[in-house]
Amino acid sequence: MLERLGYVVRGLVYGLMGWLAFQLAMGGGGTAIDQAGSIVILAGTPLGRPILLMVVIGLAAYSLWGFVRAIFDPWRRGTDASGIAQRLGYAWSGFAYATLAMFALHLFASGRATAIDSTQAAVRSLLTYPTGRLLAVFLGILTIGAGIAQFVDARKAFSQAGVVKEDTPPEVRRPLLWLGRFGMFARGVVFMLVGWFVIQAGLHRDPASAHGFQGAFAFLIAQPYGHLFLAVVALGFIALGLHSLALARWARLLRSS
Repeated sequence: MLERLGYVVRGLVYGLMGWLAFQLAMGGGGTAIDQAGSIVILAGTPLGRPILLMVVIGLAAYSLWGFVRAIFDPWRRGTDASGIAQRLGYAWSGFAYATLAMFALHLFASGRATAIDSTQAAVRSLLTYPTGRLLAVFLGILTIGAGIAQFVDARKAFSQAGVVKEDTPPEVRRPLLWLGRFGMFARGVVFMLVGWFVIQAGLHRDPASAHGFQGAFAFLIAQPYGHLFLAVVALGFIALGLHSLALARWARLLRSS
């Protein structure tokens, strides 16, 4: 199923981001990259074009799966306020991964692409409008809200509820739960930072102040005990990647509901 390929690709992207950030935190010559940067690195491997084709298909499938989750609700989030918020999040995931799939497709077709900071590009575009500053601040607040939601989901194990098939063995279900919790906590930290950057960019009308995941990693390592902070977050991203790879096998999709 293509949705499961989407989970594999998502896992590779997050795992590579986390691994390189962890190497950076340990002083091993790693680097801070975002999702697009991960795709560029994968494209540069000896099997770059076949891998890139897999990435394009997988990301497109995962994007479509985001819209399916939002519309058809296979994970039974419901229609109360919490359920609607989560389903809107799935729709947003659909848009985000569609953009990433288009980036990968352009890279596949042209053989070259520059991995730009999509957050900074979005804020720069917003600031061209008369109400751009307010829109940027609002976007930053929404991103911080998404970060808080990650913490709540990790604490209440919403990341597992309805996601894993009922016949998943207990010895798989429990590690999946904790990988998801740790990964969502790490992603929540990064979302909070990204939201703060976007708010500052809006307030000061300075798109260069906006940063995505790559900028958040760089910010963490620049702080006191930054190597430790970045190492924890990087391990969380690796956990999120492993969680996604496991979901490629154990996630409940429409046909397995």
